[in-house]
Amino acid sequence: MKNVVITGTSRGIGFELAKLFADKGHNVLAISRNTAPLKTVNHQNITLLSVDLSINSDVKKVADFIKNNWKTVDILINNAGKLINKPFTELTSDDFLEVYKVNVFGVAELTKNLIPFLQKGSHVVTISSMGGVQGSMKFPGLAAYSSAKGAVITLSELLAEEYKEQQISFNVLALGAVQTEMLAEAFPDYKAPLSAVEMANYIFDFSTTGNKFYNGKVLEVSSTTP
Repeated sequence: MKNVVITGTSRGIGFELAKLFADKGHNVLAISRNTAPLKTVNHQNITLLSVDLSINSDVKKVADFIKNNWKTVDILINNAGKLINKPFTELTSDDFLEVYKVNVFGVAELTKNLIPFLQKGSHVVTISSMGGVQGSMKFPGLAAYSSAKGAVITLSELLAEEYKEQQISFNVLALGAVQTEMLAEAFPDYKAPLSAVEMANYIFDFSTTGNKFYNGKVLEVSSTTP
C-alpha cells in the first residue's frame, strides 16, 4: 500500500487515477478545488482536500495533512492543469499568470512542500503535454498553456538532478490527445483515440514502476497529432 497524492482530481484523468489507485488498495489524497465529483464515489481509500494550487497558503494544507496523518509520500502526480485558448495578441499578462500559477508555480510549490515527506524510492510524476515538448507540432491559441507545459519539463529535469542523492525520481509524461473536458476546450471538434480511463491506467503503471527505469526523463505519450 502506497501513499499517493494526485492533483486535478475533479474530472478527466485525475478523477480516474484517484479511483484506480484507491481500487488497487493505495491511500489517495485527492486534491482539487472542486471535491464534489469524488465525494459521490465515497471510496474509503480516498481523502479529499479542497486546494487552489494558485494560492500558496492553500498548498500548505497538503503538507499539514501529510505531517499529521501519513508522514511519508510514495507517489506525487502533478496532474492539475489550467488552459486558456486565445489568439496570442488577445492573451493578457493576467492570462499568462493565471495559467502559470497552476501549471508551473503550483507544481513547484506543492513539490517543495512535499519534499520533506518524499523518501528514497519516491516518484514524482508531472503530467505535461506534447505541446510543451521542443520540436513538437504547436497549435494556435495555446501560447500560455504550451509554454507553461514546457517550463515544468525543464523544472522536473532540474529536480531530478538536485535530488538524485536522496534517490527521489522526477519524470514527466508529455501527453498527446486524450478525450477529456480540457481537450474539448482546446480542440472542440477533435475526437481523441484514447479515453481518460485508458490514459489513467498507463499513468498508474508508470507511476508505480517507472522510477526503476527512468529519472529526469520526458516520455512522449502520444500516438496522434494533436
